[in-house]
Amino acid sequence: MIHTAYPATRPRRARAAAFSRELTRETRLAAGQLIQPLFVAEGDLRGPIASMPGQIRRDLDQLVAECRELAALGVSAVAMFPVIPPHLKNEVGSESLNPDGLIPRAIKRVKDACPELGVIVDIALDPYTSHGHDGILDEAGYVANDITVEALRKQAVVLSRAGADVVAPSDMMDGRVGAIRSVLERDNRHNTMILSYAAKYASGFYGPFRDAVGSAAALKGDKRTYQMDPANSDEALREVGLDIAEGADIVMVKPGMPYLDIIRRVKDEFGVPVAAYQVSGEYAMLKAAAQNGWLDEKKVVMESLLCFRRAGADMILSYFSKQAAQWLKDA
Repeated sequence: MIHTAYPATRPRRARAAAFSRELTRETRLAAGQLIQPLFVAEGDLRGPIASMPGQIRRDLDQLVAECRELAALGVSAVAMFPVIPPHLKNEVGSESLNPDGLIPRAIKRVKDACPELGVIVDIALDPYTSHGHDGILDEAGYVANDITVEALRKQAVVLSRAGADVVAPSDMMDGRVGAIRSVLERDNRHNTMILSYAAKYASGFYGPFRDAVGSAAALKGDKRTYQMDPANSDEALREVGLDIAEGADIVMVKPGMPYLDIIRRVKDEFGVPVAAYQVSGEYAMLKAAAQNGWLDEKKVVMESLLCFRRAGADMILSYFSKQAAQWLKDA
C-alpha cells in the first residue's frame, strides 16, 4: 500500500461533497439483499407481539397482503415462522410433519399470490414441541441428535413439497444438512436450497422471538448442548465448513451485530453466500431506544444493516427489512 504525507493527501477531500461520498462508497445496501421474517398464526394467537413493537402474528390473509407489499418494495424473500397452539404440541413435535399444517398452507398461499417472492422456512422442532427444544429428548432430557435428524429430514420433504424455495435447518444438530440434502435429492427436489444456520450461538438475544412463537414459557433448561458457545470463533469455521461440505447453499451467522467478526471470518475463509440474522433482541433494543427518543431509528437501523454488508453478509434477515426497503425507495 502506498502512503503519502499530509498535505499531499487529505482524506477529507473525498468526504467534502455528497457526490464524492457516493462515488467512493465501498459498501451498498439494496432492498434485494433483505429478507423479512414473518410470524404466522391463526385464531386467538394472532395479534401484536409486546416485546417486538411493530411486529405482529398474522393469519394467512394478512400474511399474503404483507407479502404483496414486500414484493412491491423489492424485498427478495420472506422467512416464515409458525405460532402453534398448545394442543398441537407434543414431546416429539409431530405437527411439524403435517402436510396440511399451518406452514405448508402458508407456503402455498404466498407462492400462489407472489410467485416471484422467495419463501424460506425453518427446519426445526422448537415451535412444535411441548418442551420448547429444537429436537427430541431422550430419557435423561438430552436432545438426541440422530433421532432428531430423522424428524428434520421428514420435515424438510414436507415443506419442500409444499413449495418452499429454501429450507433452513436452525436446530444445530450434527449431520442434519447432509441428511436433508440427501433426502431432497431422492425426492427430486434438486432446486430446493438449503440455508443453514451454520453458526448459531446460544445467545440471550433470542428472547422476544421465543415470546412471538410461544416457546419461551415451555422451554425447559437451555440450548447450550447444541447451540454454540458465544466465546468461540474457530468452532464457527468448523461448523460452517461441515455444512458446506454436506450441501448447504447459504450459511448463516446468528445473532447479527454481536457476531460481525464471525461473519467476516466466514466470508474470508469460504467465499460462499453468507446470511446474517439481526435477531429479535437486536430489533427490540433499537426499537425501544428509538421509541424513548434516545436514538434516531432510521439512522441506526440503516447503519446497522450497512454494517452487516460491510462485514461480508450477502443477505440480511431483519425485522426492519420492510421499513428499510421503504426508506431506500424514498431516498
